[in-house]
Amino acid sequence: MVSRALVLVMGLIMGASAAAQTPPPPLVLEAKIPLGQVSGRIDHLAVDLKRQRLFVAELGNDSLAAVDLAAGKVLRTLAGLSEPQGIGYDPATDTVFVANASDGSVRILRGEDLAAVGRIDLGDDADNVRIDAAHNRVLVGYGAGALAILDPTTRTKVGDIRLKAHPESFQIDGDRAFVNVPDARLIEVVDFAKNEVVGTWPTQPNHSNFPMAIDREARGLFVVFRSPARLVVMSAADGSPRASLDTCGDADDVFVDTKRHRVYVTCGAGVVDVFEDRVGSYQRVGEIPTVSGARTSLFIPEMDRLFVAVRSSGNEPAAIWVFRPG
Repeated sequence: MVSRALVLVMGLIMGASAAAQTPPPPLVLEAKIPLGQVSGRIDHLAVDLKRQRLFVAELGNDSLAAVDLAAGKVLRTLAGLSEPQGIGYDPATDTVFVANASDGSVRILRGEDLAAVGRIDLGDDADNVRIDAAHNRVLVGYGAGALAILDPTTRTKVGDIRLKAHPESFQIDGDRAFVNVPDARLIEVVDFAKNEVVGTWPTQPNHSNFPMAIDREARGLFVVFRSPARLVVMSAADGSPRASLDTCGDADDVFVDTKRHRVYVTCGAGVVDVFEDRVGSYQRVGEIPTVSGARTSLFIPEMDRLFVAVRSSGNEPAAIWVFRPG
């Protein structure tokens, strides 16, 4: 007859063994930084690494928040904007560029104190912002179909590249850029040397391609569609598909964690989908719960953290959720 003590020991061993076989989650919620009385949609984020400040486009609040990441609190909230969507911080000129949807303006702020130092009126729906440090320029998607080229030193618009429809997320790759143009059901390839579109990649049967990320080392382009909800991995050389996977709904940001060969997809459905490249094949390795509507984020490799913008919802106040990769 097996003694009760032996049964207890065997149970403990089996429990420890099962625990040892359970992999840790790919993302661990480390902190929540309250944003205060912020209502409505929160859009994109940018970072000033030197000062460890996170900039948050509070679209529904017509405001911009500067978050002190070291202290874990809001340093300042700047009101009086007009549905801010995209943000870019240029360390070379210590300047913040804020693109506004409602009036089509790009507000230019001094990095040190967020004082207004300029404004460029693009006309309509100024959206995503990218800093091209290698070529000393700022790119802003706007209107019915264009990328505006801004000079961060003179704070002026110096050019336009026409597109077939309004651009959503886009990524710079040397002298080229890949641009999501969902209304035209395309990805357009821009050549900055020629100042024009040199390639168009149809996205059928997938539609609503909003988020995009690039892995320059692997020459891979990661495009997330909302209809149907798919993550498609493409060759950056010619747009040929490498993988296509189901993902969460209402995605608005995607980032590549090259250190871990992972991809993070942030979705308004209330999750962060995590995929990992395992021997040349991407697999979902986690669905991390957030809050409905929390679809924008920023992965900062230098800090090894994913920051997710969580809008106010029910008993959950507006905040930045900080995730540490597991």
